[in-house]
Amino acid sequence: MTRPFSSLSQLQSQLKDRSISATELTQLYLDRIEQLNPILNCYITVDEEHALERARAADQQLARGSGGPLTGLPISQKDIFCIKDTTTTAGSKMLANFRPPYSATCSTKLEQAGAITLGKTNMDEFAMGSSNETSFFGPVKNPWDLLRIPGGSSGGSAAAVAAGLCAASTGTDTGGSIRQPAAMCGLTGLKPTYGRISRWGMIAFASSLDQAGPMTRTAQDAALLLEHMAGYDPRDATSLDEPIPKYSQELSQPLSGLKIGVCRQFFSEGLDNAVETVIREAFKIFEQLGATLVDIELPNTPLSVSAYYVIAPAECSANLSRYDGVRFGHRCSDPKDLQDLYQRSRGEGFGNEVKKRILVGTFALSAGYYDAFYRRAQQVRRLIKNDFVEAFDHVDLIIGPTAPTPAFKIGEKVDNPVDMYLQDIFTISANLAGLPAMSIPAGQVEGLPVGLQLIGNYLQEGTLLRAGHQFQQATDWHQLTPDIEL
Repeated sequence: MTRPFSSLSQLQSQLKDRSISATELTQLYLDRIEQLNPILNCYITVDEEHALERARAADQQLARGSGGPLTGLPISQKDIFCIKDTTTTAGSKMLANFRPPYSATCSTKLEQAGAITLGKTNMDEFAMGSSNETSFFGPVKNPWDLLRIPGGSSGGSAAAVAAGLCAASTGTDTGGSIRQPAAMCGLTGLKPTYGRISRWGMIAFASSLDQAGPMTRTAQDAALLLEHMAGYDPRDATSLDEPIPKYSQELSQPLSGLKIGVCRQFFSEGLDNAVETVIREAFKIFEQLGATLVDIELPNTPLSVSAYYVIAPAECSANLSRYDGVRFGHRCSDPKDLQDLYQRSRGEGFGNEVKKRILVGTFALSAGYYDAFYRRAQQVRRLIKNDFVEAFDHVDLIIGPTAPTPAFKIGEKVDNPVDMYLQDIFTISANLAGLPAMSIPAGQVEGLPVGLQLIGNYLQEGTLLRAGHQFQQATDWHQLTPDIEL
């Protein structure tokens, strides 16, 4: 029997042996979206007509024994990826009616591999947030506890997969926005090496930090999606021209001989004691699997949040300057002059969190403050990267918590921005360094999922996925599902 909580690999087998059709599977998820999305608010746009059309075409391909590796698998996509003629909002009033004339490279590659896009998922506005509370379309609720946040900014994607409203999803990670919601919703979330997946057609927040990645139930599913999301794109100047391994074929290799670094700075003040207990129990599993744990130091890691909240707002200030009420996006009514057009269009179109970050970024880039803030933050970024480079001379992976706490209650941190920003304290450093990192379910605290973070060396997504898969073969945390049914 097909369950909405089945993994991609399980669904692949059922589609191939024709125990379920792609049309039936797509309808199963669409029915759940109709029933549960009004409660969870994880989809902004649902494209039922196009999804069923794609599903019928997939059934014809499967009947002929043809099709791609993802043919018939229903997924969702974060509403930051442009899809041609489909409303793409980035969670903002500014783009509430934007229908792009092109599709993001990542989305196109998934469609070419046969995946069926059910719709676009809710997110923090322009990916600025850690709780999915800054969306113009309202907060997303965590399916494990409807009073709690799902994490952000890819919270809609995380909630949709966790609640069985799609088989997998795409997300983006600027400072932890794939890994943190994956941790809080009990999923596997992977941020690849910067440049591994094309950013072309992905609405920009901070261009030197943004990276797309898969959000799935298992490491095996993440490997399958990554194979078809990654690849060189000449339209993206930051895209890496590197071969893409067959990640899904490398998962069974044992972990014996693998050296995993345990960073002291990841177990600092602010880490919930119960979360720390879960993480340290997970360490024992890796040792049982043959890995060796090594104590390491990343001395500049505590500076990562400070550096990030100068660099990311500075880049967002530049990227969001294009939304001026002239070319596309929200335009105010009856402007009296050009200055009024700019001010009211941007004032009405952007939410408070976006406005704050634009102001901070503009200030950091302004004459007289550039050297004191932006340049210094970039120097700190280099120190953080150097720490990782030195550490990877001695270890293969680095391990620690993904987030300092389980999911917190909606509204709990809205008036405390520093506390909110510190939710990404363990994830930001990997973005600043451009390293691949992933979160996998490692336990629970009071019925809420806890994520374990693995950070790898450049282009070593295969090692991350193998470690995650072997851990999931020895545990069942990734198989647990929230008690939310029709």
